[in-house]
Amino acid sequence: MKLGFYPGCSLEGMSREYSDSVVALAKRFDIELVQIPDWNCCGATAAHNLNKELSLSLPARNLALAEKEGFTDVVVPCAACYSRFSTTHHELMHNHDLRHKINEVMEMEYKGTINTLNVIQFIDKYIIDKIEEKIVKKFNYKAACYYGCLLVRPNNILGFDRAEDPQTMDVVMRKIGADSIDWAFKTECCGAGLSVSATNTVARLSGKIVDDAEHRGAEVIIVACPMCHSNLDMRRSEINKYLGKKVTTPILYITQALGLAVGISEKELGFKRHFVPVNLPIKAETIQKEEVKTKKVEVE
Repeated sequence: MKLGFYPGCSLEGMSREYSDSVVALAKRFDIELVQIPDWNCCGATAAHNLNKELSLSLPARNLALAEKEGFTDVVVPCAACYSRFSTTHHELMHNHDLRHKINEVMEMEYKGTINTLNVIQFIDKYIIDKIEEKIVKKFNYKAACYYGCLLVRPNNILGFDRAEDPQTMDVVMRKIGADSIDWAFKTECCGAGLSVSATNTVARLSGKIVDDAEHRGAEVIIVACPMCHSNLDMRRSEINKYLGKKVTTPILYITQALGLAVGISEKELGFKRHFVPVNLPIKAETIQKEEVKTKKVEVE
């Protein structure tokens, strides 16, 4: 099976491990993710603050290119890219004149036949029903599933899960044996693109997220957004300074967590690119359901 794939700028740069884990997980389930040819930046969080037509034309061009390739579903792992794709599709499909204008700007036509999937939707649609038969390691750690602010909002456009207390990622993690905890910050903002321009703000916002997860006993925080991962992982020294204590709770992409469960190696999943070392308790369980032994997965 082939699906369209839009990596976006982050997965080509600072979050290559996310791209690696998405592609590796898909491959394990006989799914080939094919990059949209000649894709461009979606405009992320900047374009819609500068120019309305630009903010729509950038993602619309990618959607039109995907349409041209004959894709129906396109997997968009970055939460910001997913938000821009989904919002653009909504606006163009509900405003014929605007769609005509954007088509003229792009010098190509977008008809609106593309279905944009974030990683959680991709897993829910194509993987979740098959995952139990491929699991080789059952996890028994406590996981805080962190959705961030863009995966489920605006809810009236995305129509994906509940805006305040989403559950899809929690259900997925329970499938691989994790204890998905109830906590207060699963949809709060981490500071997003302010990581460089307002690092102190990111440390404060992300610090509250990490602190609440640790306070409730989480042994890992699960994310599905490159910016969320960057802020919670790469900015840990600033977070620790803000909190006045050292928090060692690691941050994992959901595709890395699932990848480990189905036997993909830490190297292939890109664990060595993390700033906070990953040290997870697991139950090693063979496919034949033999005797369960408790051990540690340690990634330097």
